[in-house]
Amino acid sequence: MLSIRKRKGCIVKKIYTFGAQPALRSVTIPCMQQAKAEGRKLIQTTANTAEEARAVEEAGFDMMVCDAANAHIVRSANKTTFCTAAIKIGDFTSVDEIMREAWRVLMLGVDAIITPRSFHTIEALTREGIPVMGHLGLVPRKSVAIGGLRAVGKTAHEALELYRDFKRLENVGAFAVESEVIVGSVLTEIAKKTSLICVSLGSGAGGDVSFLFMNDLCGETENPPRHARAFGNLKAKYDELHRERLVALEAFKNASLDGSFPTIYQTPNMDKAEFEAFQNALEKIEI
Repeated sequence: MLSIRKRKGCIVKKIYTFGAQPALRSVTIPCMQQAKAEGRKLIQTTANTAEEARAVEEAGFDMMVCDAANAHIVRSANKTTFCTAAIKIGDFTSVDEIMREAWRVLMLGVDAIITPRSFHTIEALTREGIPVMGHLGLVPRKSVAIGGLRAVGKTAHEALELYRDFKRLENVGAFAVESEVIVGSVLTEIAKKTSLICVSLGSGAGGDVSFLFMNDLCGETENPPRHARAFGNLKAKYDELHRERLVALEAFKNASLDGSFPTIYQTPNMDKAEFEAFQNALEKIEI
């Protein structure tokens, strides 16, 4: 695989997508593994709109995650960032359904999928050569089983069980794992002892990839999770946009009611003689 140019410190690679289309990628899985070995941090966020996808590319992020339903939008807007599509746990339930959805998004140019499903399901996918990112630690949809939304790995027993799950995930062929709200020191130790690319979401700085959701890091979320940090304030901009929209709507309504809109400048007109001919013709029509 030949490098052809550098972009913000990353060597961009030529690849073929699963859909057999030539493409460029800012990172590949071997690039991630090399970064892990060298202790270089990679960066990931979410993107689900064309605007978000373009911003991720322009900011020089290494990786992005999108909902599978938005994969076509995201991939069309961002051709180079390594993209993982999330297959929602409730939308596709059987191994066959998940397999079909995985291939559907891969054919769109997505590079990998993420699923919190069983080791058995992940192994079925990886046996077909599908790159899979697992999900361990706090899986919010499964939080009732662990007593709610809480950090995972707070006892030696739980931390050891978590380590065993990392190794199981590794053994069934996953290349990476979203490591969500795991005790920071625990993830640091586990990351040293697994070949998985450990994507840290609320699990401290000991992972191989630093990950925050786009809406959290951009300050769009009114009540962000404890592990998140806002690096922008888009909510204030959206609030301002909403106020401006209301001003415009109310002004249009009032102008329409008081007769100041539309004016002659917004109204099509016709030649005076043509209009008189039209009026005369109307008067002769019997209803």
